[in-house]
Amino acid sequence: MSEPYADLLLVGGNVKTASGWAEGLAVRAGVIETVGTRADVLRLRGPQTRVRDLAGDTVLPGLHDLHVHPVYAGVRERRCKIPQGSDLATTLRIVAEHVRRAAPGAWVLGGQWDAYALGGTPDRTMLDSVAPGHPVLLEDTSGHSSWANSAALRIAGVGPGTPDPAGGIFERDAAGRPSGIQRETAADLLAASAPKPDDDEVEAALEWALGEMLSHGITSFTEAAVGFTAGPRAELRAYTRLAARGAVRQRVRLSLVWSPYDPTCEDVIAHRNLYASDRITPDCVKIFLDGVPTDSHTAAMLEPYADTVAGRGDEAGRHGMLVVAPAVLDEAVTRFDRMGITVKFHAAGDAAVRAALDAIEAARRANGHSPCMHNVGHCTFVSKPDIERAPRIGATFEVSPYLWRPSPICSDIAAAVGREAVERAWPVREMLDARAPVVAGSDWCVVPSVSPWSAMETLVTRQEPGGSADRFGASQAIGLEEAFDLFTVNSARQEGMAHRVGRIEPGMLADVIVVDRNPFEVPITRVHATEVRMVFIEGEQVVREGPEPD
Repeated sequence: MSEPYADLLLVGGNVKTASGWAEGLAVRAGVIETVGTRADVLRLRGPQTRVRDLAGDTVLPGLHDLHVHPVYAGVRERRCKIPQGSDLATTLRIVAEHVRRAAPGAWVLGGQWDAYALGGTPDRTMLDSVAPGHPVLLEDTSGHSSWANSAALRIAGVGPGTPDPAGGIFERDAAGRPSGIQRETAADLLAASAPKPDDDEVEAALEWALGEMLSHGITSFTEAAVGFTAGPRAELRAYTRLAARGAVRQRVRLSLVWSPYDPTCEDVIAHRNLYASDRITPDCVKIFLDGVPTDSHTAAMLEPYADTVAGRGDEAGRHGMLVVAPAVLDEAVTRFDRMGITVKFHAAGDAAVRAALDAIEAARRANGHSPCMHNVGHCTFVSKPDIERAPRIGATFEVSPYLWRPSPICSDIAAAVGREAVERAWPVREMLDARAPVVAGSDWCVVPSVSPWSAMETLVTRQEPGGSADRFGASQAIGLEEAFDLFTVNSARQEGMAHRVGRIEPGMLADVIVVDRNPFEVPITRVHATEVRMVFIEGEQVVREGPEPD
């Protein structure tokens, strides 16, 4: 006969359920057994039961982040960190401080910069003025462009005669010399010449990032691009080692980067299950289709950009770059779908989103409707006909609510595409009205904080957290309940775990969080300030505030 008593009781609070609010819940063997009144829950108290009196705090399902770069975030935390929105003088001062501390000739690596905040697109001579003898390489906020000094270009062997790589651009000055700004795959070439973090650094970076996400109530996430920072095998080793010693508490889906004709990508995908464990599922592939709709003009757009890029009259300057040929993309997505692998696309421009949906539709025609919920990531711009067809072909839109509040990167976007287009940026309202599946991803550390509470607030307000006079894409605002669903039930469905997590009800796993306020009762401009007091995964407390339970 099974033990009648609960292992854990949470009582004296406000518990959000699918049908309303309760006073407490009981957990046994990692599963929610009872949700109800205080009396209902206390009936299951036994001699060994742990009891948490919530003192009015609120219990919610654990939150999900379906697009995050933990290794990247942890590594960047240890590098030359430039606060987003820094002007040119501040940026150069921070670089100079790191140069002074660096060993002779050592690389100075870091970011982030925005052309809008700097007052224009920078060049190598600006970095040369503070770092004449150290190679310097700084990523922009998006991670799709980099800024190098002359020493870094020299070490990488990049000069006037260096051709642009496929899918990338070395921007040049009036004399034809590389300016120090690299776009897309050209930025990758520069980065390949810089030192990679070693295994110990990658593992420490990941462990720090996992803790940071837990502190905000994120109990499940999708690593959006394994290999983005240190290479796929190094990052997979870090996940595997941490999992082996029980340091991976969240449920993790890994997206393994694929690009055409890259044997390393194919080998990693073929051997993906070597890295699977109880909490880690390597069943997703990431495909980059374009860049970003900023001053770089690398997002693939159906209509031409509103502004121009100095010195560039190429097609990419007008319409952006689609980096995978449609026929190649269709074949790859069809193959992965047949293998049972979900595809996550990077698609910021509406032409890239259309290419992703075309590939998903090709897979559906070839294979029928599979359980794979292929998802189009970012979706900064999406045409209305493509929004309408997504639910018909079983495609999910993954949006980036951490990005769209008034900010330097959004100012870059507005300048590039024009104010009229920006009014439909990240068209979440239209997506939900079309009954398309929609989930949210932070893209941390492209954004400075992984907190989902700011994202929920800005989904509703389209303002800066706390409120602001300016709004970004105001017509696409949604309600708070809809926003909360993006981080819970919608995400659980996308991860194939809707039967286990995403809701608080009997029979579900006890992945729950305790927060210091009821976000549905405070003013919407205070939701971003929500603080997480406790986090439980399968009833085990992994984030603790206050005394031990009774």
